[in-house]
Amino acid sequence: MSQIETGSGSDGGRLPSLGDGNAALREWLAGIGFALPYLIVAAGFLFGPLLLGLYMSFYDWNAVFPAESEFIGLANYEELLSDPRFWNAMKNTLYFVALTVPSIVGGSLLLALGVNREVTGRWVLRAIFFSPYVLTVAVIGLLWTDLFSSTGLVPYYLGQLGVDTGSWLTDPTLAMPAITITTIWWSVAFNFVILLAARQNVPERLYEAAKLDGASSWRMMVDITIPQMRNPIIFVVITTFVGSFQVFGQPFIMTQGGPSFSTTTVVMYLYQTAFSSGDFGYAAAVGYVLFMILIVVSLINFYVLGGDGE
Repeated sequence: MSQIETGSGSDGGRLPSLGDGNAALREWLAGIGFALPYLIVAAGFLFGPLLLGLYMSFYDWNAVFPAESEFIGLANYEELLSDPRFWNAMKNTLYFVALTVPSIVGGSLLLALGVNREVTGRWVLRAIFFSPYVLTVAVIGLLWTDLFSSTGLVPYYLGQLGVDTGSWLTDPTLAMPAITITTIWWSVAFNFVILLAARQNVPERLYEAAKLDGASSWRMMVDITIPQMRNPIIFVVITTFVGSFQVFGQPFIMTQGGPSFSTTTVVMYLYQTAFSSGDFGYAAAVGYVLFMILIVVSLINFYVLGGDGE
């Protein structure tokens, strides 16, 4: 009886069988099974509200009797474009982003590089730098409200230096910088941990080779450290941008959006529109405009910082 030649490949010449397809199908179904719990939760608590918010933005929404809501098309978005309160909130938000993002990213990177060095007590320093992040925004807000009040430590010590500021939180010029300082002190910790882990994953052999070539510390940071930490830095920049655009807790606790609306951010304006004015349809439109801004900002950041690198 003749035999069929099956070749001599790496699989021993074995012809594919129906069992291979069944195994692939079982593997695919197993993956779906593992992901299904998250997909169910995401559908119920993420995608569902996301679509409902988009639906509401086209209505004069009646929160008590939704069935009586009136469809008004793009009227909410048209009103938003000519709403001076929205544009004031957007201006305040952009000002906050401009103050916080470079400070948080730069500060966390410097801390990560500094604490990574072989210094005495570096574990204590790491714990101290991370400790603010374990506090809630309510605790942070109340703590710094006291520090910036007219009887707080910040105006007191500035007064000792001959600078009489009074309460920062009642001054339209100083209120947003006060919230910015609070946010930087609180938010640097999380990014510090991410960048410290990234720095520790950089192979030391690269630095040893650079030292043999006579490279300075600055050249090693520019040519080795930053490129090797590129992806974590991109992640930190994008998440910091998104978080800063969505700031709410700090101004809500510390200034309630004042004085003279100088610290009212977009998310705070959304909250006031929905829960103080009861205009849920218009608030949904504000939320979707912010959502689109965040997508565009994230894509721009990823394109600018990501480049063509791997």
